[in-house]
Amino acid sequence: MRVIVLGLTLAVLDTSIVNLALPDIARELRMNAAQSVWVVNAYQLATLVSLLPLAAIGERIGYRRVYRAGMLLFALASIAAMLATSMGTLIAARALQGLGASGIMAVNSALVRLIYPADRLGRGMALNSLVVAVSAMAGPTVSALILSVASWPWLFALNLPLGVLAWERAGRVLPRNPASSTPAARFSLLDVLLNAAMFGLLFLGSAELTQRGGDMQAPVISGWWLLAAGLAVGAVHLRRQWSLAVPLVPVDLLRIPVFALSMGASIGAFCAQMLSFLALPFLLLQTHGQSHLQAGLLITAWPLATAIVAPIAGRLIGRFHDGMLGGLGMAVFACGLTALSLMPVQAGNLDVAWRMALAGAGFALFQSPNNHTIVSSAPLHRSGGASGMLGTARLTGQTLGAVILAALFSLYPGHDGRAESLGLLLAAGFAVASGICSSLRVRT
Repeated sequence: MRVIVLGLTLAVLDTSIVNLALPDIARELRMNAAQSVWVVNAYQLATLVSLLPLAAIGERIGYRRVYRAGMLLFALASIAAMLATSMGTLIAARALQGLGASGIMAVNSALVRLIYPADRLGRGMALNSLVVAVSAMAGPTVSALILSVASWPWLFALNLPLGVLAWERAGRVLPRNPASSTPAARFSLLDVLLNAAMFGLLFLGSAELTQRGGDMQAPVISGWWLLAAGLAVGAVHLRRQWSLAVPLVPVDLLRIPVFALSMGASIGAFCAQMLSFLALPFLLLQTHGQSHLQAGLLITAWPLATAIVAPIAGRLIGRFHDGMLGGLGMAVFACGLTALSLMPVQAGNLDVAWRMALAGAGFALFQSPNNHTIVSSAPLHRSGGASGMLGTARLTGQTLGAVILAALFSLYPGHDGRAESLGLLLAAGFAVASGICSSLRVRT
């Protein structure tokens, strides 16, 4: 499990580790601000479009092989990013890093299922949730520490020795796929291209809307048209997949009621999370007049609460129904989001922090049980598909949340806090819907 934790830590950490360095990167490589954002976007986009294909390949050739290939590519691409001397080479290296990270994350939960016995799988999923929360929280901190003593290329330096270590150890300790008489997924190049086009267009549309604040008069291809194109491609792609016995997009798993409810709960929860994550900095900085340091410290109360509650949630799995734990977690999450949306402008630091902590604790109580249900409700030979759907649900929900907030900013373009407060209320509504999906599993 230590190998899986190390790989997951590196993959999640590199999602945000370059954010603080973007101004330095843009200045040194002569990028403008819009171009520098693609140092982040290239990583995320490559991860998103390759999750499901790599999960399907893992079911076919082995999760361990996909994990090791992803880990090796991630480490080698880190060297390329460290040595990049132009915008194009850095963005290309980051895309290769994202592809490698996708290999790690696509089979991560499937490997956890093979490692832990059924009665302890909940603890394994809780550890996964904890690693993701702590790694996401640590990204800016690790970046600040490195940049205080070295230049931005050194942000990628640790990936090489740690990545090679994880690659070597994975070959020794990670389990092989269990023998199965069920055929693995067979997909064509067209399926892979349609999958990439679907998720790519949705991501690009969301990214443009977020960066432009939902400006409907933007003098470039509108993000709304990109989203519409993504949905159209998705309709064609999913229709092709629906009739396959073992499809690339695991629509066969969606025929399992408890799996479908868990996926709906996950999308709603991550939509609420992204809505609030994007709205809170605007609310604290522009409406409440906080400094960047104050806002950052106050928001940290959220992931800290998640890190504290996630192991507790893992121990509750098996003692209480996952649906009940998830429903309770989303109820607490919705209360925290509602409290944040109704927060007075004159609220003190402690008054803000407990609201953040309440939201973070509720999300942690939901996430581990929900992930446990998603992984354990799929047949063992389809663990790869379930693992890929975990990441896909997260990214789909986050994309939806970003689009909704962009639409709110286009409706309320002022800096009076109305768009942000309404966004937090809508996030609470999505949390309630997620909790309902989770609670319905108790009777399913």
